[in-house]
Amino acid sequence: MKNTAMKRVLAAAAAGMLSLCVISCGGESGAQVAETKPEAPVFEPAPAASVEASTEETPAPEPEEEPEGEQPLEIPDGMYRSELTGLPISEELKSQRPIAVMVDNEIDALPHFGTAAADIVYEMMNSTANNRITRLMCVVKDWAPIEQLGSIRSTRPTNILLSAEYNAVLCHDGGPYHNDAYFSRGFVDHFSGTFSRVNNGKKREYTEYILPGDLDKNFTNSKVSQEYEEGFSGDTPHFNFAEYGLTTDVSQLYERTYPTKQLILPFPHNSSVLNYNDETECYEYYEYGDPHLDEDSGLPLSFANIFIQDCSFSKLDENGYLVYNCLGSGTGFYITKGYAKSVSWVKNADQEFTRFYDDNGNEILINNGKTYIALIPDDSWDKVMMNEEVVTG
Repeated sequence: MKNTAMKRVLAAAAAGMLSLCVISCGGESGAQVAETKPEAPVFEPAPAASVEASTEETPAPEPEEEPEGEQPLEIPDGMYRSELTGLPISEELKSQRPIAVMVDNEIDALPHFGTAAADIVYEMMNSTANNRITRLMCVVKDWAPIEQLGSIRSTRPTNILLSAEYNAVLCHDGGPYHNDAYFSRGFVDHFSGTFSRVNNGKKREYTEYILPGDLDKNFTNSKVSQEYEEGFSGDTPHFNFAEYGLTTDVSQLYERTYPTKQLILPFPHNSSVLNYNDETECYEYYEYGDPHLDEDSGLPLSFANIFIQDCSFSKLDENGYLVYNCLGSGTGFYITKGYAKSVSWVKNADQEFTRFYDDNGNEILINNGKTYIALIPDDSWDKVMMNEEVVTG
């Protein structure tokens, strides 16, 4: 899809979804499938035939067996559906809080370690300076098995606001004084600058990682609980997941969807791109012109679900520090299985989930699996590109 066409798509979607931005979050969840009933076929009556009466009873034909479609799967014993991915994980982790880890996304910080273990990855502009470089925030539920995660870098106010909705422990190394006002709200526990240094031959700012034992030490030496605080639970899914074993096909469930095998984001410093892998049916993350491969596992950063949010921001000072206006509402897209669907989003308070809604004001139904979320500055939203096929070169 050419850039001009994409601008028309974004403009049309934004116009159609704008009224949804003020919809209450108390509506019923679950996607509504548009009912399109085909017209009844017209049959010409067959010519009358002379049939001799018979006393023999004609047996009824055996009904043809209909092919079985997808069926929900049972959750294995000793497991539950993760609130972050909808996939089965150990029941022992149910009450454990996730961590939200700030990962440096400068090219000098690559390769990354442990990012493939993240359940949800946020990417957003970290500063208006340095060609709007981005930073990642990796939300990880099962963090104990990770051998190395990072490198760790400072946090920003937006990350504090977003980590609050997961009751996640924010892991970072400092940040600007603007953070103080957001930490003072008391909604986020965090560990700062208390992780291991790895001698990797790089500048000191690229040497801090979470290694085995670091988190245990931080929890032990603080009053921060490893278990969910009041109001949060492993029983509450963060998204409106399809039933386990079923697939959400937005091109069938919803009207106004767009074939999208490639998503090019307006992050000029990193050149962030997500390409669809037809074999895995997931989107793989690329930056700086190369596929992102986790150094620890060798796996690509791959996602079943993508959300992009059109979001304004406020510049905090002349150094480029900023905060996204992610408390509020706006428009965006949900992308999965090769198709994009326009959505609206709402986040009403620090600890409330960001909810994504379809055209009818119902929470969008998403696939089970990992999720990538990008906050796109509203002044570059028209530069988002969705291509029907993966374009290289």
